Amino acid sequence: MASVVCGRLRHMMLWSLADVERAIRASWGADTCAPEDIPDWHRGNPARGQCGTTALVLNDLLGGDLVRGDVHRDGEWADYHWWNRLGDGVELDLTREQFASHELVGPGEPVPRPTGHTRLDTEYGILRERVLTHLRR
Repeated sequence: MASVVCGRLRHMMLWSLADVERAIRASWGADTCAPEDIPDWHRGNPARGQCGTTALVLNDLLGGDLVRGDVHRDGEWADYHWWNRLGDGVELDLTREQFASHELVGPGEPVPRPTGHTRLDTEYGILRERVLTHLRR
């Protein structure tokens, strides 16, 4: 069982990777989605638009690197996709299933964690709080 320590809690809490994944998937909503993806977000594809916020929350809980790759839609660059690379080199992408067959994600490169104000601060804050609430139960 993998354990996860959340450094912002006052006491050490241990969760399995399955616990973390369940908490994240249960916490997604239109209000945690990237604004440009809200028109395409629905309960049938709850991972849509969740990659940036999810990658940041996983980075909070698991550490490692943030990874970013280009997304091409019908052969044209459309956006970036974010996921995580853990300390042992394992890549963890809980939102890859959001993409349709005409959307391709290229190879990723580690990127520094954004600092200061970002366009997803509100969505990230909502997702982070929901995930921590699920994990504390």
